[in-house]
Amino acid sequence: MTLIRRPRSTRDDRELRLWRVGRALTVTFAVAVLVAGGVFYGLVALLDFREIDSTAKLDAKTLFDLVKLSFGVVAGAGALVALVVAYRRQRVDKAGAHREATRLHTERFTAAVEQLGSDSPAVRLGGVHALAGLADDAPDDSLRQTCVDVLCAYLQLPFTPDPGDVPGHREEHHRYLAFRKVRHTILRLIGDHYRRPRGTHRSWQGCDLDLTGVTIDGNMDFSGANFSGGTVSFGGAVFSDSTVDFEGTTFSGGTVHFGGAEFSGGLVHFGGAEFSGSAVGFGGAEFSGSTVYFEGATFSGGTVHFESAVFSGGTVYFNDATFSGSRMRFSHATFSGSTVHFNDAAFSGSPMGFSGVAFSGGRVHFNDAAFSGGLVYFGHATFSDGTVHFDDATFSGGRVRFDDATGPAPDGLLASVGPSASVMVTLPSAWLPSPA
Repeated sequence: MTLIRRPRSTRDDRELRLWRVGRALTVTFAVAVLVAGGVFYGLVALLDFREIDSTAKLDAKTLFDLVKLSFGVVAGAGALVALVVAYRRQRVDKAGAHREATRLHTERFTAAVEQLGSDSPAVRLGGVHALAGLADDAPDDSLRQTCVDVLCAYLQLPFTPDPGDVPGHREEHHRYLAFRKVRHTILRLIGDHYRRPRGTHRSWQGCDLDLTGVTIDGNMDFSGANFSGGTVSFGGAVFSDSTVDFEGTTFSGGTVHFGGAEFSGGLVHFGGAEFSGSAVGFGGAEFSGSTVYFEGATFSGGTVHFESAVFSGGTVYFNDATFSGSRMRFSHATFSGSTVHFNDAAFSGSPMGFSGVAFSGGRVHFNDAAFSGGLVYFGHATFSDGTVHFDDATFSGGRVRFDDATGPAPDGLLASVGPSASVMVTLPSAWLPSPA
């Protein structure tokens, strides 16, 4: 998946837009006269003047007051001119400073990118840190985004697989390890910057992060990160023999893609993560060997979907997760070999769909789960013997529907439902006990 870059708006377009001096002065004088008139008439009304005494003679005191008033008007006009000129100078200086900062940023950016293309792993590492520093010091968001894009693009570049530490290939093996260190450094820097509070120095929160198709073959620490804006994509990424940590991560805005990702080895942690506003997609992802944890995660807003995902191996844990507001969809997913745990999960408000799901192998456990609100839908799902378990699940509210489901009833479901079947749980007629 390729991210579509959206235009970014900033407080200042960095374009020097100034009125002509004559126009600026005319508007300034007009505003000053209106303000002065308003103040004068306000004072007249406040002091409750009835009339102004008139005299046929112009005495010395009145003449002196008129002279002072004239000089005051001239001084005020001069002050207004100075104010307008100072404002224009400040704007020009600010625009010039921004142009200079952009020029220096471009020069440093060019040098850093050249370092990334070096044949030396050490020089490439220097380029990575230089680009990260440029992103931290960027004069505006668009330049920061450019630096992040280049780092992500480097991770997307193809690389030669490890030939192994065997005689005749040791030099290539050491070179592979050196360049892998460069990739792992980028991943570490990304995690560090997304943990920093948004709006503070060195924070990249809100930037788009395109890791589409990236191979994660080492540890990546995103624990405690905050994805509160922007688009983050791990679409088609391969998680192999690695530990990827999203523990305690907050997904509260924007869009996060794991569509088509392959979890084929290692550990992926979403334990304690909070999904409160993002659209998070695992559609078409393949869980074939990794252990993936969503234990204690909170799904309280937004949408999280696993549509057409394939659970063919490994283990996925949703134990103690809370589903209280997010829309969860597993529609047309295939459970053919993985072990998936929803033990002790609480379903209290989220609509959750398993429509068209095929439970043909592995184990899916809803043991001790609590269904107290929302709708959980297993319509048109296909069940096989011993694949799905509802032992000691409780149904105290909401609706759980198995409309047009086929195959044997899941283990423990009828015992857990008890007399509430006709009220909160809709079962196929074939699963209902025969009348005596």
